[in-house]
Amino acid sequence: RPLASLLGECRKIIAIGRNYAEHAKELGNEAPSSPVFFLKPPSSFITQGQKVVIPQRSSDVHHEVELGVVIGKGGKRIAEAEAMSHIGGYILALDMTARDIQSVAKGKGLPWSESKGYDTFTPVSDLIQVDAISNPHDVRLWLKVNGEERQNGSTDQMIFSVPSLISHLSTIMTLQQGDLILTGTPAGVSQVHSGDLITAGLVSDGNTLATLAFPVVKEEI
Repeated sequence: RPLASLLGECRKIIAIGRNYAEHAKELGNEAPSSPVFFLKPPSSFITQGQKVVIPQRSSDVHHEVELGVVIGKGGKRIAEAEAMSHIGGYILALDMTARDIQSVAKGKGLPWSESKGYDTFTPVSDLIQVDAISNPHDVRLWLKVNGEERQNGSTDQMIFSVPSLISHLSTIMTLQQGDLILTGTPAGVSQVHSGDLITAGLVSDGNTLATLAFPVVKEEI
């Protein structure tokens, strides 16, 4: 299925927070006992050829590389044993985060929506066919900034598995075809600056199935 059709029908991006223990630790958070999630707007999508824009209101934007799970068949209260049959494909994604804005919100007990929801804050790869990944819990995710490795982790480090996430989320909200679940990021998140180049990749069974390359610029008004 073309990427354009996926981006056109996606109604919600559900992003899982603190799903890798080491990432939770590096931000001073405890590993959760149940999934922590937040929503991002589909208007934050960008694709190859576009740029990540640091908003005027932030001076500390971080990269977070993630395995994205695309819902192919919607449902409510999906049993964990049936969850994999609801996947329509995978995607390599970045969850860009205005960490300074997020830190202020967290300190006040307020939502993170602004820090995660800016335009250009969800760069994505082309769609990966569901059968191209034999085991979504054995996928390597890497990210470099200007050629320097920042993140390199495996989805086998996830606290909550893909089926458990799908099942849990579907008890709260109906999952619809085209919805995207971002499954969390491994350790190594760091700041990016205007002029940087972010590159990332997804490797399964020794094969690189997706790569990203996005330049970073500062918003001009």
